[in-house]
Amino acid sequence: MNKKVTDYLNGLTQWKDELTRLREIILDCDLVEDFKWKHPCYTYKGKNIALLHGFKEYSALLFYKGALLKDPKKILIQPTKNVQAGRQIRFINLEEINQLEAVIKNYLLEAVEHEKSGQKIPMKKVSDFDFPSELGDKFKENPELEAAFKNLTPGRQKGYLLNFSQAKQSSTRLSRIEKNTTRIFEGKGLNDCICRLSKRMPNCDGSHYQLSPK
Repeated sequence: MNKKVTDYLNGLTQWKDELTRLREIILDCDLVEDFKWKHPCYTYKGKNIALLHGFKEYSALLFYKGALLKDPKKILIQPTKNVQAGRQIRFINLEEINQLEAVIKNYLLEAVEHEKSGQKIPMKKVSDFDFPSELGDKFKENPELEAAFKNLTPGRQKGYLLNFSQAKQSSTRLSRIEKNTTRIFEGKGLNDCICRLSKRMPNCDGSHYQLSPK
């Protein structure tokens, strides 16, 4: 057992019993317990298999490559339509977890087998994402912005395209593009740190929120 996970679970005021029970089930499958992204994470030979987390209305077991699982019980949920690989099993009480213990273990063992085989999930290319016309207009106005955008990693490009295209109003899409123009020129993604205070570089951990306003 990882002490950070123990401390995390002991400090919970919601879903403590449910996540503690899930922890027991997962550890019975001989996975290694770690604490990543402020949540209990379970790995096989350094590869992420599953993550425990709690939300307002449910607790959940997330499979990093859940899209590969067969899911005969039809209990896996795609967190959002843009999540390509991850899938959740959601719980609202301890009884549900106990009833599904054998199923959970089977899914975990299958996830490990997929990791052993090196099976990959076909991921969308940048060209598969919606490209907002407002961004195209900005590229015409400022070719340097287009060059900076194309120099970003594919993951960062996808993040921006999702963020821009999800806005229903053209004005909102334009506002998002303008808001992130400086980030794009700096080679940063939506979740990258720009204050350079994060302990999780290049990702932002919110350290700048602790600064006193000048």
